[in-house]
Amino acid sequence: MSTVIDLPRIIAHRGAKANAPENTIAAFRRAHEEGARWVEFDVQLSADGQPVVIHDHTLERTTNGRGEVRAKTLAELQALDAGAWFGRSFAGERIPSLAETLEFLASRGMGFNLEVKPCAGRERETAEIALELVKRRWPSGLPTPIISSFKLDSLAAARDVDPGLPRGYLVDKLPPDWRATAERLDCAAIHPGMRRLTRDQAREIKSAGYALLTWTVNDVGRGRDLLAWGADSLITDAPGDIAAGLAL
Repeated sequence: MSTVIDLPRIIAHRGAKANAPENTIAAFRRAHEEGARWVEFDVQLSADGQPVVIHDHTLERTTNGRGEVRAKTLAELQALDAGAWFGRSFAGERIPSLAETLEFLASRGMGFNLEVKPCAGRERETAEIALELVKRRWPSGLPTPIISSFKLDSLAAARDVDPGLPRGYLVDKLPPDWRATAERLDCAAIHPGMRRLTRDQAREIKSAGYALLTWTVNDVGRGRDLLAWGADSLITDAPGDIAAGLAL
């Protein structure tokens, strides 16, 4: 099993998305301002094979564009406004490339959880391209990132590209065969949704030697319970508020 190093208690989900437009440099900057040491973000590929940071496979919710991310080139994607939907003060924010995101996080000394969020049919390709870039561009002296995905083919590709980068098995509800899958993919962490996670499951994950990162924790009381159950990291939209409420 790979080793996860120096996990923080709080990881900012798509940046501080409660207070800035998700998956933008503005959201990552706000996360840093709120004291988050790590951020989580999503990566998929543009039409010209460039890794970009955006959650949805379509553009309508978080930009002024229309259609599928996979149908647009990097230049076309970065011509869109990815901030005005959230608030006027964020107008002009762009969809960041993975390279730009890594550069920003490195400048702040922040770590990250990269979720491979491939469109259908590009599960391996997305992970391979993203991981090759991380290998080339992420400074060795900064926190070792975690690569997570719901897609098993993406986790397998991440393992093949860079076995030394810890992998997180991302699930909504913990399946009965979770441990066999995690062992097969040599994962270091399990990332279950917090709503369906039970105390017994959390303890089972920890007793099996895995790091436990759970999402999306925006309630202080629930966060306190999850930490008591052994969670290593809480992935949250409001890192400042949750950290303050838990006195972290």
